[in-house]
Amino acid sequence: MKVGYPCINRSIGCTANSTFKLASYSEERLIKTVKNNLECLAKILRYNVENDLLFFRISSDLVPFASHPVCKFDWMNHYKLQFKEIGEYIKKKDIRISMHPDQFILINSIKEKVVQRSINELDYHCKVLDAMGLDITSKIQIHVGGVYGDKPKAIERFVERYESLSESIKKRLVIENDDRLFSLKDCLYINQLTGIPVVFDSFHHECLNSEESVRDAIMKAQTAWKDKDGSLMVDYSSQKEGERRGKHATTIDLSLFKNFIDETKGLEFDIMLEIKDKEKSALKAIKLLKEMKIL
Repeated sequence: MKVGYPCINRSIGCTANSTFKLASYSEERLIKTVKNNLECLAKILRYNVENDLLFFRISSDLVPFASHPVCKFDWMNHYKLQFKEIGEYIKKKDIRISMHPDQFILINSIKEKVVQRSINELDYHCKVLDAMGLDITSKIQIHVGGVYGDKPKAIERFVERYESLSESIKKRLVIENDDRLFSLKDCLYINQLTGIPVVFDSFHHECLNSEESVRDAIMKAQTAWKDKDGSLMVDYSSQKEGERRGKHATTIDLSLFKNFIDETKGLEFDIMLEIKDKEKSALKAIKLLKEMKIL
């Protein structure tokens, strides 16, 4: 099991997701921002390795506006050596990497402009992972998208659009069950039609499910992953008390996390802690897992 957290580390004094407003875009500003983001990403990865956090989600803002028509700059070539160095470190330390574009990525949208923007953004994410020389166990995670008043048709449209994507996108793309529209059962149905791997989100499963236990759900999700895709990826969080249903917790509840680990004992997966205080909760989880002799 590899344990990690997404995008931001608040302990090292810099961020790898710095960005700026489109209105203030300039090539000079982009170059400066990407330089900062790559340097900070390298620091985050070193921190993670020192603390046995070997799963990390790289921010989509690593290269701001990379998929926008305003960006004509050849960032891949300009930062070729930096990307290569980061990728070599990731491979040397056996770190699992993922990326998760924002929820405006809707390949099953009824609007062609939205679909094209989504594909452009997915292509950018692929270029980041390719520039690092990472294999296809480094995944790009999205939601299925919208229902648009007709769920079967929405699924059909997702499948059609998925099949038309480039191979570079298809080999990295994975879908996750969400908390309102597409359950694990829906995602596994899409997997049967396309072969796309399914990330299991435990918190979303709490909110929307077909009455499967967490253990049974993870076992079902594992069937959607082939050896070439690496281990099943699991997102873990819990409900923030006093907030709307589906709001992620600020910090990890170790008793709930222990229950989750006990219920899934013996199953193989990598776990992404989608908890607001990021590395702080991840460090607590690592400590508990070592005490339980899981790690």
